Amino acid sequence: MKRSNKIRLFFERNGFAVCTRMADLLGMKVKSVRLFFIYASFTTLVGGFVLYLTLAFWIKLKDMIHTKRSSVFDL
Repeated sequence: MKRSNKIRLFFERNGFAVCTRMADLLGMKVKSVRLFFIYASFTTLVGGFVLYLTLAFWIKLKDMIHTKRSSVFDL
């Protein structure tokens, strides 16, 4: 057996046991639980990036609108 197949089988036996136990506990299909974890990881990654861009845009917009004056006489 190839080395890559041995590594894949190891992770399938040990890593997917979490999804199997959760599926048994919730009474769902194992495939649905695995897909949920995959979708949740992508959503978390994309959501964090969108949040970062939104906050950066908001801070830049705030700085453009609210200009700081160095003195009272700069009116």
